[in-house]
Amino acid sequence: MAAQLCCLFVGKCREASLREAADLYALKLSRLARCDITLVKDAAAALPAPEKCLREGRDILSRLDPRHLPVVLDERGDNWSSRELAAKLKGWEDAARTPCFIVGGAFGLSEEVRERARSTGALFSLGRITLPHELARVVLLEQLYRAASINKGLPYHHD
Repeated sequence: MAAQLCCLFVGKCREASLREAADLYALKLSRLARCDITLVKDAAAALPAPEKCLREGRDILSRLDPRHLPVVLDERGDNWSSRELAAKLKGWEDAARTPCFIVGGAFGLSEEVRERARSTGALFSLGRITLPHELARVVLLEQLYRAASINKGLPYHHD
């Protein structure tokens, strides 16, 4: 049985080159694991940033299935190597858990979403740098593909 993953992304990827890169890694990943990608509509631009985060966060939480293990991308989260991410994916797969990776919009995620991940899932950091949310999607999808490749024993990852 192939690993099952979920990704929740706030907003559409407007930058063509980043959208193409995300699509490329989603396609590569689909050959190794089932990955359901859901786009959450970003809140109205006229809203203040805290209200945007709150509304988007509520939409994200409403889309989480009870079987999902929320994994929130957050700069304050745990920084895993590619091999550590692969091990986490394998552990979740063995435990019949479906990790749901969540990337917020331009103004980040609500505290509600972070708290849900702290209590029932994980906070995962791509590093201490701040990335545009569209680029974070690309990096996440590439790392999920890399981790799935490691778990399948494929030569994509070089030590």
